[in-house]
Amino acid sequence: MDNKQFAKMCKNTGILDKKLTTTDVDIIFTKNWDKTKKKINFKQFEQSIEDMAKKKGLTGGQLGDILIKAGGPTYSGTKTDNVKLHDDKSTYTGVYAKGGPTNVDKDHGNLANLLDRSEANVRGVKK
Repeated sequence: MDNKQFAKMCKNTGILDKKLTTTDVDIIFTKNWDKTKKKINFKQFEQSIEDMAKKKGLTGGQLGDILIKAGGPTYSGTKTDNVKLHDDKSTYTGVYAKGGPTNVDKDHGNLANLLDRSEANVRGVKK
C-alpha cells in the first residue's frame, strides 16, 4: 500500500478528525515506511495503525475494528446524462438511420475495383 492508498483508506473509513488529520496520516506513513521501497508491508501497516490509534486515544484493536467495519474502498465517478439525439436511435438521420457507413468492401481482395484496365494510348489517354 502506498501513501496515496493509505490516505484514501483513512479518508473513506471516516477516522480523520481534529485529533488525526491528513497531515498526521502522512507523517505516520512516512515514519513507518521503508525508504528503499515504494509501499509498506503488512508489519509496517500494523505499526501505522497502532500509531494512528495512539494519536486518536484508542487501542490498535479498536481502530482496526473501525477500519474493518467500514468495508473496502469506495470509488465514485460521474454518471453520463441521457442525450436524446445520441442515445435514442429513432432520432438518427441520414446514413446512420440505415445502420451507419461500412468499412467492409463488397469485392474484398479484387483489384478490378481499384484499377482501370481499359484500352489507352501511350500517354494514358483512353481510346
